[in-house]
Amino acid sequence: MNIATSPLAKPFPAMEPIAGVTLRVARANYKTWDRCDLTYAELAEGTAVAGVFTRNVCCSSEVELGREQVKLGHARALIVNAGNSNAFTGYRGRDAVEQIMAQVAAHLGCQPAEVLVSSTGVIGVPLPKDKAEAGVAAALTAEPCTFEDATNTIGTTDTFAKGASATAMIGETKVTINGIIKGSGMIAPDMATMLGYVFTDAAVEPAFLQACLSAASDATFNCITVDSDTSTSDTVLAFATGKAGNVPLAHVDDAGADAFAAALHDVCRQLAHLVVRDGEGASKFIGVTVHGAASDESARKVGLAVANSPLVKTAIAGGDANWGRVVMAVGKAGEPADRDKLGIAFGGIWAAKDGLPLPDYDETPVAAHLAGDEVDITVDLGLGEGRATVWTCDLTHGYISINADYRS
Repeated sequence: MNIATSPLAKPFPAMEPIAGVTLRVARANYKTWDRCDLTYAELAEGTAVAGVFTRNVCCSSEVELGREQVKLGHARALIVNAGNSNAFTGYRGRDAVEQIMAQVAAHLGCQPAEVLVSSTGVIGVPLPKDKAEAGVAAALTAEPCTFEDATNTIGTTDTFAKGASATAMIGETKVTINGIIKGSGMIAPDMATMLGYVFTDAAVEPAFLQACLSAASDATFNCITVDSDTSTSDTVLAFATGKAGNVPLAHVDDAGADAFAAALHDVCRQLAHLVVRDGEGASKFIGVTVHGAASDESARKVGLAVANSPLVKTAIAGGDANWGRVVMAVGKAGEPADRDKLGIAFGGIWAAKDGLPLPDYDETPVAAHLAGDEVDITVDLGLGEGRATVWTCDLTHGYISINADYRS
């Protein structure tokens, strides 16, 4: 299946290597494609790990095991398989994951629990153990590669490689954070619906790394949606090798902790936006800002009701300033709202306020805004101080074409 590169694509950024992280890729041939589909990240001893995972109850063995593994707080390796999600595969799927963990652990001389595994692709097909063994063996001895190579290898229906980088100062020490991600469809908040990996040379205690990642995920990955479907395999992991040599961060009050948390948030936000920009069939990147809500969480739920509405998304795809569809979506969200206080704007131009269309509303500048590839929708509920922004894309014929042919 050949998929054209998203018109919203961004170039892969320049990324410096992260001390303590070695990346390699190989071909396990999980699908009949001419590309690498297995990524191996070797991590220095003492690397801290944190993670957030899908809440889909039909999750994969990789997710079930990963939830327990991150509690150990340290990791030595990561394996990512593309082309087969290994979800809904019972004991055979789990056996395949444990085989991979044992194989890598034997190579590194570490415990299997220090090897984290992720898989993405078709649901319901057990990961072939023979292909897994051969693919891992090839990866363990492959030449080191770049972050861009690793990102291309973890993709499935992705049309471009997605990465982000940031730096922070911890005392007198500069630390670097690099992130890579895959995701294009089956994207909805409930963790993320994607596979994302963040690597830093900062020294960070596992509990604080987990707190920072959870907070960043909640404000970024949990605020995007493409199609309202939550994957069985969602995983975002953060690894901190400690090779920068800073005094380890353990608490929010530590010097440099706020700078590190902000940089991590920035990387996660960039990655989240890139996933939306690569939404299957997407032609427009949409930001939905809700303010005047009863609470921030209520604002987010209202924003997601708008962002997930097929009627809103198709209207934006067609450049139709149909603000009545936004009103509909607000009303169905199940959150506090008052029809007679509601305001709707596109691109900062108000179409309705206080529950009524503005008498001097001119749709011409709104239509011009909707003709662009970035669209802003604002909803004023007029009730309180709660606010939130969520991000989505439009819904086009391309989404149907990609998903109708996904397994072929």
